[in-house]
Amino acid sequence: MYCKNCGSEMNDNAAVCIKCGAAKGTGASFCHNCGKPISPGAAVCLACGSALTASVDPSTQKSKMTAGLLGIFLGGFGVHNFYLGYTGKAIAQIVLSLCFGIGAIWGLIEGILILCGKINTDAKGVPLKD
Repeated sequence: MYCKNCGSEMNDNAAVCIKCGAAKGTGASFCHNCGKPISPGAAVCLACGSALTASVDPSTQKSKMTAGLLGIFLGGFGVHNFYLGYTGKAIAQIVLSLCFGIGAIWGLIEGILILCGKINTDAKGVPLKD
């Protein structure tokens, strides 16, 4: 997580940024997901694609654990991508699995990336919940 006020990396459990002293979640100059500068009033970070809304409705967040495990165990069928809203990518995984047998490897790798936090948003840019 990054400070939205100064862009410095923050501990997820921190209440304030140790660099600038801003309270967690305050500011609108930097992306909370990647720390890159953002345009005033932007809805999405152009660097990482993360939604920049001040608060995320928890009922719309998908589970990182569910998505990761679906990727590891059913990734060849693109189930994790259907879950996250990436329908086109999910269909491509099914086709590659049926025709060439490589969709399962792709799904396994994506499942691991989801669990490690490298893939951390769904298709709408909503951050995955832990």
